[in-house]
Amino acid sequence: MPLTKTDNSAMTSAEIREVQTMLAKHGIDPGPIDGLMGPRTEAAIIAFKRSRNLQPRAFVGPITWKMLEAEPEGAAQGDRSELPWVAWGRRLLGLHEIYDNAALKAALKEDGHALGDPAKLPWCGDFIETAIKVTLPGEPFPGALGKNPYWALNWRGFGVETEPTYGCECSISRNGGGHVFFIVGEDATRYYGLGGNQSNRVSVAPIDKSRVPKGACRWPSTFPQRPIWMPRLTSATASETRFG
Repeated sequence: MPLTKTDNSAMTSAEIREVQTMLAKHGIDPGPIDGLMGPRTEAAIIAFKRSRNLQPRAFVGPITWKMLEAEPEGAAQGDRSELPWVAWGRRLLGLHEIYDNAALKAALKEDGHALGDPAKLPWCGDFIETAIKVTLPGEPFPGALGKNPYWALNWRGFGVETEPTYGCECSISRNGGGHVFFIVGEDATRYYGLGGNQSNRVSVAPIDKSRVPKGACRWPSTFPQRPIWMPRLTSATASETRFG
């Protein structure tokens, strides 16, 4: 990264996109991954720097860049290597149901089928189903989940129950239905969900812990369970409520 100024004005669009992608990897929502240094990306930079005890300003210098390039805390310890379904989901971070419609539709068809146009239909269940089907092809989909994996609350029949932990699938109720996502971190009052149809795109978004009932977190039955652990994340954005 060429650092020729003490602000972000020397950064190219590709470099800004890389910063946005790295922020998302650390569980801090930069807004759309579009290569534009907007207010949400600047707020995410400040949140990241504050979490690393750096001066909280929206400037990416060499120290900040190096910290962004590092693996998220705990990601490379022992059996904490990235989970295949989480890795699949992270690959799509930033895709928007309208602006990236073709790419998103192609991704949701990677398991051989899809619900339909994500710009017209609620697609959080399609996102989770595709992630599991592509990376764990032998995983069973029992009962109601097998009949309709696109209905978010049917995911409460997935796999086996677990305490909230990195990579688990989680479903919550909302007016008119539900929402399903993978938990990838927490702060004091919120979980961070990697999911689709979160403000109309794939994102890592904070979701209030109070919305997650007992029994809502599930682990794939065909993948060895790991010790409970949860990265500590931070976000400058409000808790996600736009799931439709």
